[in-house]
Amino acid sequence: MADAETVPVTVHILDREYRIACREDEKESLVASARYLSDRMREIRDSGNIVGMDRVAVIAALNITNELLLEREEHSRERSDTRERIARLTERIDEALEAEEAGGDKREQPPSPSSS
Repeated sequence: MADAETVPVTVHILDREYRIACREDEKESLVASARYLSDRMREIRDSGNIVGMDRVAVIAALNITNELLLEREEHSRERSDTRERIARLTERIDEALEAEEAGGDKREQPPSPSSS
């Protein structure tokens, strides 16, 4: 990433200010990420169970990473289910087309007007 493409962004994480360079089109995402991290760190710190900012940061990072991995797993499962459904539908469509081409359409045909 060339310097011309980056802009300095100031983010606040748990009452501390950090200046970070990022691409202009990533600025909003970076600010939102910093806000999310700060909120999570604040929750952990305020719970009183973790002492020390390093530990708070590590626990927050582990929690966020766990959330990400669970979401990825769910997304992967949903993609797999969708692929299976598409394959079943494609198979049904192919079978219906083959039956129609073979003249063995299983749908009830309306009576022809000459047979009455």
